[in-house]
Amino acid sequence: MPRTESTCADLFALPTAEKLQLVEDLWDSIAAEQEAAPVPPAVAVQLHERLARYDADPASGVSWEEARRRLRDAA
Repeated sequence: MPRTESTCADLFALPTAEKLQLVEDLWDSIAAEQEAAPVPPAVAVQLHERLARYDADPASGVSWEEARRRLRDAA
């Protein structure tokens, strides 16, 4: 489906919470199609390093639920 100016304008006019949910839904759909969005090797290395730091000190991070709550509260 081609993107039109009115479609984009409608999306930009959504309340912030709805825009965040849309982004989350879009990201989930992309993640479900792993072949469509391969992880570059440099990004994979960085993710593994971050996970290792978190595994070494779990108190240094927050859950996805907490991170999402903080983002939504800041909006």
